[in-house]
Amino acid sequence: MGTVYAEITLKNATDVADAERGIIDKDKVRETTVRAMVDTGAGSLVMDEDVFLKLGLSVKGLRGVTLAGGERMVARVTNPVEIHWKNRSTTFPALVLPGKHEALLGAIPLEDMDLIVCPKKQELVGAHGDEILMMI
Repeated sequence: MGTVYAEITLKNATDVADAERGIIDKDKVRETTVRAMVDTGAGSLVMDEDVFLKLGLSVKGLRGVTLAGGERMVARVTNPVEIHWKNRSTTFPALVLPGKHEALLGAIPLEDMDLIVCPKKQELVGAHGDEILMMI
């Protein structure tokens, strides 16, 4: 299987909550759209320093990580980030790697948004179709 990318929009979840409470205007919510590699071997959302700064995130802790090539490093763990793909979203902390790294969309946020990589189409798709059923 080849490498699959998806365009995702990331939002500072604290800003979103503040906008919902009327503390800040909705147009002040910090967000950015990135082309992320869909990496089912990674567990989390991974971003680099530039995206971290653009979103104005804060650091909640540190975590040791091992990259695909075997390199070990310490990543910062952020406060929650809203992840949006088409009509789906989830909220999840991100790992920030030092230097320039492409964004990765890992297995846990994929699972939470009910997404899988379709091996035939080589693209991200809904695990149970692309329509989310609303349960009332």
